[in-house]
Amino acid sequence: MASPPAGPLRRALRRLSRRFAGSTLQLIYEPRYALDLSGVGYDPRRGERILGFLSAEGLIGSEDVLRPESMSFHDLRRVHSDDYLEALSRPGALVPILGFAPPDGLAEAFLEAQRTMAGGTRLALELALGGAAPGDTAAQWPAAALKGPARPAVNLGGGFHHAFRDRGERFCAFNDVAAAIASLRVRGYPGKILVVDLDLHDGDGTRSILVGDPRTHTLSIHNLTTAPATENSTIVELGPNVEDDAYLAALRRTLPPLAEKFAPDLAIYLAGADPAAGDAIGDWRLSPAGMLARDRFVIERLGALKAPPRIAIVLAGGYGKGAWRYPARFLAWLASGREIEPPSSEEALLFRFRTLARTLSAHQLTAEDESDRPSAGSRAAGEADAPPEFDDWGLTADDLAPAPGTGLGKPSRFLGFYSRSGVELALERAGLLERLRARGYDRPTIELDLGQPAGDTARLYGDAAKRDLLMEIRVRLDRRLLPGVPLLHLEWLLLQDPRASFPPGKAGLPGQQHPGLGLLAEVMALLVAACDRLGLDGISFVPSYYHLAAKGRRLLRLLDPDDEARIASLEEALGDRSLSEATRLVAEGKVVDAETGEPFAWRPMVMILPTREELAARFETPEYERYAAVRRAFRVL
Repeated sequence: MASPPAGPLRRALRRLSRRFAGSTLQLIYEPRYALDLSGVGYDPRRGERILGFLSAEGLIGSEDVLRPESMSFHDLRRVHSDDYLEALSRPGALVPILGFAPPDGLAEAFLEAQRTMAGGTRLALELALGGAAPGDTAAQWPAAALKGPARPAVNLGGGFHHAFRDRGERFCAFNDVAAAIASLRVRGYPGKILVVDLDLHDGDGTRSILVGDPRTHTLSIHNLTTAPATENSTIVELGPNVEDDAYLAALRRTLPPLAEKFAPDLAIYLAGADPAAGDAIGDWRLSPAGMLARDRFVIERLGALKAPPRIAIVLAGGYGKGAWRYPARFLAWLASGREIEPPSSEEALLFRFRTLARTLSAHQLTAEDESDRPSAGSRAAGEADAPPEFDDWGLTADDLAPAPGTGLGKPSRFLGFYSRSGVELALERAGLLERLRARGYDRPTIELDLGQPAGDTARLYGDAAKRDLLMEIRVRLDRRLLPGVPLLHLEWLLLQDPRASFPPGKAGLPGQQHPGLGLLAEVMALLVAACDRLGLDGISFVPSYYHLAAKGRRLLRLLDPDDEARIASLEEALGDRSLSEATRLVAEGKVVDAETGEPFAWRPMVMILPTREELAARFETPEYERYAAVRRAFRVL
């Protein structure tokens, strides 16, 4: 049975153990991996989510993560033709690869991201072989690099196995595995290399490029064969709708005899997550337990060989926001020997942004010099202490915000703390502005409207002329809703892409004039980090429509347990309907009380996102759970 995420004490013990014993993993990641490319189903943040989870569990430290260099075209020429590489710079070159033509700047960023991940795969092979230097020749390869156990090296990207010598296909422009192997060969590496490709799809491009190297062998277990087998390859086609038992049986009868016969010195494992049930583009149905059993079998079986090979791992496919959790489980087991259940994507995002906030000092966010800082210890009596890691000079929002009517002039700080440049810095470091630039909004511009009765407002435009409004958020400090519990009240939040259009036949949700940006979770995570910074206990919010409450329940709880029960009852009655349809039915009075026939009437309901354990405990009492569990019978007309 998988263990839940570790508590603070267990994480601290793991960090202490890692400090003395060293990590069992070597990880490779570069922020350029996280390219937000609309129309492609992979999660650009999966590497960051995995790193955040492993760090939160105390399994890795910053010293365990290396940043690769981009692979040069000189290196890529060893596996790709000059004509193909030159053609990639022409307009429309990515249409056969992506299925659409991205803007020029985004096309260049896509190619650079894949070149960087190719460099990450090359670095993973070098680390797996003991960190051999790029200039090593055949005579200089240490004997220890050819056989024997070593720390696995993991590239949190790569696995572009559909790139052929003369073309790219299916999101793959450069074949990183083949290029990394070619880089070893040109430096004289003599060992035998086994490529274990367990992505859902056929490793056709890799197989075709490596056909001339008898010291390599590729194994691909996939749903559909898309290129013929070669003398140095093994292919297993299983067809659609495969589940755990059939898949694991095929792996167990194929890998052991192949590995024993070939006796590799180095194994490259493409640990694709797309065989999992629920994958956005996959047609297999492997469970989380089945996926982890697959990964464990590969590592344990290779490790049981008479002469175990060195091992490098790349992530390969996996589509949808939850796909990161499969490699996260695998790498947590690889690092700890235990099965640890990753958190939800939203929880992982919260941890990442809270960790990011620790790297930003208060003077960076307030734009104040150290000489201008108020002295520590000015906190009002009874004020809750901020967490130590955010306790910058003992300041709170009250310390920094002028009191109304004091004649100190118009406020110049968002929430009494953040300067305009500080807001921009937080958004930049969180990666949100870069994601907007990738959408074509190349001049993000921030505007603050402060000191209004309803709260402070921040607006983010996509251009310097402030024509394209992307985000508008209005928040205020609230100490009245729950006496003694300081909250950040979210009064209004707008996230929109004004240059986009709704798909044909699909209308927007209530209040939507344009499609959303897909950044709600990131914005909420930034607000949590702001609560930590300001010593606030949580975020409060009053949804004006059903869809806002339904989406909010992924992270927030209803303050009134009766409201929690009502919304849960609504969700059960509405079933699998889309949010837009469900919201329309509620608004039109089509959801009624099953006993009285009275339409469900929407009313203001306070939702809370606790950011401190003391507030979270209010929603975990037996009394709250008892009332929240009382379901009402609703039906849809």
